[in-house]
Amino acid sequence: MAESSQGLEREQHDGVPLSQVPIGLIIRGMVAIVFVVGLVGGLHGYLGLRLVSEPNLGQPWEALGYAALALLFFSIPMGFVASRRRPTALNQALYWTSMLWLGTFGLLLTATLVADLLGAVWGLLGSAPDAQALARGKAAGVVAVVLPALAVAFLTARGRARVERLRIPVQKLGQGLHGVRVVQISDVHIGPTLDRHFLRRVVEQVNALEPDIIAVTGDLVDGSVRTLRDEVAPLSGLRAPLGVYYVTGNHEYYHGGAAWAAEVARLGLTVLHNEHRVIERSEARLVVAGVTDHEGGRMDPAHACRPDLALEGAPEDVPRVLLAHQPRTAFLAQGLRVDLQLSGHTHGGQLFPFMFFVKLQQPVIRGLAHIAGIRVYTSRGTGYWGPPLRLGPAPEITELTLVAE
Repeated sequence: MAESSQGLEREQHDGVPLSQVPIGLIIRGMVAIVFVVGLVGGLHGYLGLRLVSEPNLGQPWEALGYAALALLFFSIPMGFVASRRRPTALNQALYWTSMLWLGTFGLLLTATLVADLLGAVWGLLGSAPDAQALARGKAAGVVAVVLPALAVAFLTARGRARVERLRIPVQKLGQGLHGVRVVQISDVHIGPTLDRHFLRRVVEQVNALEPDIIAVTGDLVDGSVRTLRDEVAPLSGLRAPLGVYYVTGNHEYYHGGAAWAAEVARLGLTVLHNEHRVIERSEARLVVAGVTDHEGGRMDPAHACRPDLALEGAPEDVPRVLLAHQPRTAFLAQGLRVDLQLSGHTHGGQLFPFMFFVKLQQPVIRGLAHIAGIRVYTSRGTGYWGPPLRLGPAPEITELTLVAE
């Protein structure tokens, strides 16, 4: 009973109390969970058929293979539950196992589907070997591809972020701010697998660039303030003479968006909650505005994303930079004369081939693009979410030099 009370207190502290969540939203969430669990379970069965049964491994290997797949399947929900509880050694081990398997599962599934496609084409050409030899060859090929890919993906995700440098021409930028350097970090995701040591390295990399302005564009954490207060403490070491600015991402709202905004402010960063600041140097001025996450209002009505409020009262004929976690926020900022929007959220896709699905939600995956008439730079992210893997898009820290056009 005491444990249940503590869990309820954590829920109330970390986000919207369960009693205030609309029943319709709860039902839709439960239906979605059942659908996803059924789909993922079925795909585990498909892997078992292709990688265990068809190659005819024999006993006891076939039984062990299916047992391992079943345990790994159940590790996924167990890991998510563990991530919401105290970070004990057992909970950490459960989370690491679940996330490593989730990433491995994605790669195995992709490689197996490709192997099946190639096998089908080979069969149509009439040159495929007998079914048993083909099944074993496909299984061996899948393993041979996935294992080195996992090693590369893990080392990339856990390695130092790459510094991406861009020069951005800005109309009406005064000479006093010509060459001003904005360093952006995004999607750091401090949480169960990324801690203060990782964040301290990021802070050191950022400060070494000697930026004029620092922008932290959301998804800083995966956990509550209570759990991660010490882990995010290195953030207070960020230094920039014209300011260090922060906006919330969607993940902050899973653990208490208002609480995290207050904690980041306590660490010395300027939290832009649908508001702006005017930066001035040598009589040149620049507006830096920031909005809450695109979906913030769904979890907390006081945190609805409002670019119009963020730029209300901003001086005319002064260039405008908007910090917004999700690239699609540009559609809300259309017509507000934003010169540059800095975003993240997509992770660049993080793990091949999932970058192809990002386009279903966002207008751009990474890099510089024009959205709704606004130039938007989308970071690949500095950390990672979920699986500690990055296959394809490496982590980044972005240095944008604004120059007079």
